[in-house]
Amino acid sequence: MKNRLAFLRRRNESPGSNPAGKLEKSMKSVKPTPEEALKWGDSLDKLLTHKYGLAAFRAFLRTEFSEENLEFWLACEEYKKVKSQSKMASKAKKIFAEYIAIQSCKEVNLDSYTRDHTKDNLQNVTRSCFDLAQRRIYGLMEKDSYPRFLRSELYVDLINQKKASSTSTSSSS
Repeated sequence: MKNRLAFLRRRNESPGSNPAGKLEKSMKSVKPTPEEALKWGDSLDKLLTHKYGLAAFRAFLRTEFSEENLEFWLACEEYKKVKSQSKMASKAKKIFAEYIAIQSCKEVNLDSYTRDHTKDNLQNVTRSCFDLAQRRIYGLMEKDSYPRFLRSELYVDLINQKKASSTSTSSSS
């Protein structure tokens, strides 16, 4: 049975992506303490600013086939760091084509006003041309996927790892 279902595990591994198993191995060195992980429950910001928290949230979204919102938000954060106007213009077009254009491969869920407003902003590219769309997507993550992440087995296991390790050491003595 395990071999028959192996194709499901591989389905989400596209070239250039980091499967959850490899992700976990690469992030072992920065694995948070249960106390650190517990702080992620305070706000989405705290989760996204912690390297392991971001990786854990991404891995969770991958299991739900909904990582495009996080990818868009991160692309916007990177976009704001671009200095050159010509690079900014090409990156803005790429972000729009990949995440905002209707029927794009990683289309995020935006209302028509936000989509049109963002498209208009591309006529005169600035660092803030994705701000409205980014705020809307952040709001969606905050209200939808973030609470589900906090209830997920992945997160619950992280915050309960201390209890599990102290229980296993006391039962072995």
